[in-house]
Amino acid sequence: MNATDPRIDRLVGMLDDLEADVDETIDLADELAATEDRSLLPGLEAGLDHALRERNSYAREVLGGVIGTIGGPETLPLLVRASAVDLGDDQDGLATEIADLVAAEPKKARTLLQPLVMDDDLTVANRAEWALRFAG
Repeated sequence: MNATDPRIDRLVGMLDDLEADVDETIDLADELAATEDRSLLPGLEAGLDHALRERNSYAREVLGGVIGTIGGPETLPLLVRASAVDLGDDQDGLATEIADLVAAEPKKARTLLQPLVMDDDLTVANRAEWALRFAG
């Protein structure tokens, strides 16, 4: 999946494996997030796409957190679109990540999310509108 950093493939594999050690999985996610290495974003985004295709809400939440930590508010459109996919979960972690990113840089968040309010996908539009509430 990611030719540049095997840790991403390992994390995605662990997120797919119901038997994987949760603490080890979270530690690896935290390790990746702590790098603040934006070059990891394409691989992480591919992992998030994989999670959505596989309907893996746990992976969506973990990968969304890593993406948001590394990419900051610029990742809001991606995270909002990912959160619009109904996987039957409560999305507490992903919702918190989105809200925190919006609150951290409300002006930038408004610029990034305002176009999504008019998205053809009403779920995306509603999620963007929800997220903008945290812009103050």
